[in-house]
Amino acid sequence: MSVITVQCVKMVTANMLLSVFFVSGALADCPAYSALFITAPKNMEALIGSCLQIPCTFTPKPDKDFNSARAIFGVWIKSDSDLGSYPNNVIFNSSKTVTTYPMNITGNLSEKNCTTLFSSLITNYTDTYFFRIMNWPFRATAICDPLRITVKDSPPSPRIEISGDLKEKESVTITCSASTPCPHSPPRLTWNLQQDPHNTIEENTNQTFTTKIQETITLSDKHDGVTITCSATYPVDGGNHKTAEERKTLNVSCKTTHCISF
Repeated sequence: MSVITVQCVKMVTANMLLSVFFVSGALADCPAYSALFITAPKNMEALIGSCLQIPCTFTPKPDKDFNSARAIFGVWIKSDSDLGSYPNNVIFNSSKTVTTYPMNITGNLSEKNCTTLFSSLITNYTDTYFFRIMNWPFRATAICDPLRITVKDSPPSPRIEISGDLKEKESVTITCSASTPCPHSPPRLTWNLQQDPHNTIEENTNQTFTTKIQETITLSDKHDGVTITCSATYPVDGGNHKTAEERKTLNVSCKTTHCISF
């Protein structure tokens, strides 16, 4: 057996062992008795004084006694899903028996939609959250799908992207986008390319949202060195707002041979 062949066999064996390790680890994190799973982002960031829309759908194990024709209540738990040890970790129940945190399940639970609006956020709400379904006799917590929510005092900076070549006489599309954790109260984007740009809100593949503005321009030598400034202004509680800004400078190169270097 050649040296190269031996090395390939070793690499394949190592990859197989790594795969077994990671799969085993994933299974260990999700016990066999888990009866409920949710599809939601693993990590979400929100702004203090605003709201957060949590996209969420749930799937009970097929062999469990879930019945959408019966009354269904959604429950949110913070920090630790072990209710036997920490019963006070329940911070919201759609039956209205617990409303410790300002939450509201806006999705239709009978359609397995657990989308939730988390309002009036404060930094103390930064935590790990678990979703639970009460559908007697079916009761289960999605212990394998924790959601980490981080509430920040300052909004994230918007992003400026340019499609196309930065060359004279080329048309490029410039986009400024900002994350929109609260689509009910989206940020307002403005920039120095045009007055009162049209803001659009787009849904991402993971059902979160992004606010965007766009402008298509044909480049000339006058654009070289121009700095684009985009601001995202987020409304927050009390009629106030918080603003973040991003800048990007255009470096336009000559496309034709008439350019002269000095």
